[in-house]
Amino acid sequence: MSENVETPKQSKKQKKKKPQRLKARQPRGFVDRDADDIRAGEQMMSKIRGVYERYGFDPVETPMFEYTDVLGKFLPDTDRPNEGVFSLQDDDEQWMSLRYDLTAPLARHFAQNINDLQTPYRTYRAGYVFRNEKPGPGRFRQFMQFDADTVGAPNPSADAEMCMMMADTMEALGIARGDYVVRVNNRKVLDGVMEAIGIGGDEYAERRLGVLRAIDKLDKFGIEGVRLLLGDGRMDDSGDFTKGAGLDGDQAQFVLAQISGETSQPNPSMQAGIAELGQIKALIEGAGYGADQIKIDPSVVRGLEYYTGPVYECELTFPVTNEKGETVTFGSVAGGGRYDGLVKRFTGQDIPATGFSIGVSRLMTALKNLGKLQSDTVLAPVVVCVMDRDNDALAGYQQMVQELRNAGIRAEMYQGNPKQFGKQLQYADRRGSPVAIIQGSDEREAGEVQVKDLVEGMRLSQQISDNEEWRASRPAQQTIKRVDLVSTVQSVLTAQETERNS
Repeated sequence: MSENVETPKQSKKQKKKKPQRLKARQPRGFVDRDADDIRAGEQMMSKIRGVYERYGFDPVETPMFEYTDVLGKFLPDTDRPNEGVFSLQDDDEQWMSLRYDLTAPLARHFAQNINDLQTPYRTYRAGYVFRNEKPGPGRFRQFMQFDADTVGAPNPSADAEMCMMMADTMEALGIARGDYVVRVNNRKVLDGVMEAIGIGGDEYAERRLGVLRAIDKLDKFGIEGVRLLLGDGRMDDSGDFTKGAGLDGDQAQFVLAQISGETSQPNPSMQAGIAELGQIKALIEGAGYGADQIKIDPSVVRGLEYYTGPVYECELTFPVTNEKGETVTFGSVAGGGRYDGLVKRFTGQDIPATGFSIGVSRLMTALKNLGKLQSDTVLAPVVVCVMDRDNDALAGYQQMVQELRNAGIRAEMYQGNPKQFGKQLQYADRRGSPVAIIQGSDEREAGEVQVKDLVEGMRLSQQISDNEEWRASRPAQQTIKRVDLVSTVQSVLTAQETERNS
């Protein structure tokens, strides 16, 4: 055999490998949103926006990226070594990070435009934030927040207003009194507690966070569970151990006494915080809000270190079933507080600020649980079927579509393969279209068009068992003059709406 002859074995080896098909997959912790979710979310946010506007707040928008040093050390609690943010290096070798909340960017925006903005600066904004944390059930790396803030207002009246606006927002969304409560505390009280037990300096910052995290678990684990977390730690039912804050017995007991409302011998910081809470209580009661809407609660902590005064949290109190089948209260959907030191990082000036943030996705879940979040109420478009493909016919179909659109009716011309007419009606059915428009050459010559009520047709067809009867009756299909197209479609849609609402 010649050396130049290719053997079958060699031929197979030399065949090019097929390129591996790319796998369609999402990054972990990120989700796609469908039309129903998007529209329901926009409807919900429109109601929130209406409350904010009524209080005199104006919108502002900041970019998703900030220079990393702008975000500073005020990062969320995280179990990841890269401090919980997604970062990249710009071409000028400066580090930028995706924002993890909307507050730090607002502080930068105010400081950068301080000479042009009137204070108090009252603003709201909605946008996605990003957390580089381990994803899990109900825990995502990208989610939307809707914030409202007042910058340049030093008085507790601004904090009281935030609490009132939070309560008004819940009621505007249809959440009844008794199903929510805004709980209020003051970080000055908590800071005074830390000082009293000897962990008030900067060197104890991490330990203080441990104490705050422990207090924050009061609703979940109760007093004894918090006592364990304030001490050496707590082991859960699965055997997982959570390291505690390392307080001794007397320190832990002092903390527990304060969060239970048993304040004794308050130091100056605690006294200042208690006085501010008294002012807030008087203001909200004077405005007509009861304790079933807004109440003082010494166990509220909020997690971030930048809070300097009043802190508040909106909790939904109705019962839900969790993933373990247990009945629990829904929990927090919004929160915030006073952060007087955040703008000072840029300006060197003491500039007071307060505000709160709503977790949009979590609030949407709550509204679904309550049956308050409407599903998609946008009608699917009327479908104009394509019977002929010549230019004159296509121009006629497009003209029908435009007439319907100009009358405020959603409409589309079928853009798929028109060879099988049945596929077009199947497409319209799957779209949930209310009406199909049909015009072949015979109808076009006669100046007519067929209007098929797909909703009524579906109902009538369920009553017909014989195919010949169905073909003969063509349920809910009528032939009309072409000039009557828009008025006829409007009449069909009105009749369908009446039927839906009856």
